[in-house]
Amino acid sequence: MRRLFYFALLIATTTLADDETWPLALGRMPLAAPVAELTRNNCVDVMLRAFQSNATVKALIFMPGATDEFYMFKRARATLTNSAPTLLDAVTALTNQTNIRVAFLPPFLLLHTDEDPLEPLFKITDEATAEKLRQRKFLPHALCNDRDWDFMMPVLEKQLKMDFRPWPRRTASWHFYRHSFAAWNLTGWEALEAVSLAGKETFAVEKGRVVFAGDVRVRKLPEL
Repeated sequence: MRRLFYFALLIATTTLADDETWPLALGRMPLAAPVAELTRNNCVDVMLRAFQSNATVKALIFMPGATDEFYMFKRARATLTNSAPTLLDAVTALTNQTNIRVAFLPPFLLLHTDEDPLEPLFKITDEATAEKLRQRKFLPHALCNDRDWDFMMPVLEKQLKMDFRPWPRRTASWHFYRHSFAAWNLTGWEALEAVSLAGKETFAVEKGRVVFAGDVRVRKLPEL
């Protein structure tokens, strides 16, 4: 009977490990330094640096609505009460004390507001090129904090061995948002999705190249 109990416990533990939720994963990620308050001066950097490689969430993405709460409206501020807070504590504090919300779009965890479209918008006109991107690997670890398209485009081009448009220093990218996300072990296709969600962009996969453009979708106008 005791052997049967231990066997059942082993099965239950294995099942939980296989089906881990994002809160369990983030609950094991401590913030790098003691932080009592999340503000426009520290929040994004502290949280992105705390995000670790795990089997459930491959990228933590601050969407444009979330970063606007810090940098444009300057009203996002959250208190942490734990003496040794985790990344989960930080996410919980933001969603309880600010207009920022959280959504899990596997394999991405999105920090967003009501204005942000929560799914990437893309078009494929050449399936062979899209399949190459699905098979290729992006950086083992990417950490982008407030990076513009002129920074992102050469990284994408180098890592995915593909032509990307618009080229740097072109007016076509002036309305792209700055990118803030941390990611581990993304495929090439996942990298495109992560960049588009972070920068509020659409992308089109054509023969031998990927063309990014501004995403004009708005779910809800922000409260001023």
